[in-house]
Amino acid sequence: MLHLLHERATASQIKAMLEANDGYIAVAVDVERGSAAGGGELPADGAAVLLEAGSRQEQIWGAVWEPKTRTVRSRALINAHPQLKNGTREIRDADIRGLVEAIVRRLLDVS
Repeated sequence: MLHLLHERATASQIKAMLEANDGYIAVAVDVERGSAAGGGELPADGAAVLLEAGSRQEQIWGAVWEPKTRTVRSRALINAHPQLKNGTREIRDADIRGLVEAIVRRLLDVS
């Protein structure tokens, strides 16, 4: 189940988002607004939710949250932003990568 998050997720939201994948949450993050959408099979599913909510494509980055290990992985197809000089699935810009991680932790790290 996809959830658009502006505030910390509840335990029930986390549980619902974990149903799409085994042990992790695919998430798309709007670094401009500080919001995220998670719970689909891929970060691209969350990106569609963010775009529908008014986010700008160039501000959306993908990640995976692994609650058991409290790990954020910033590797997703939607991270290929050639116009922003990020032509790979990995977020190369340390500042953007740091923002994505901080937002994911703020919204999804409920432990």
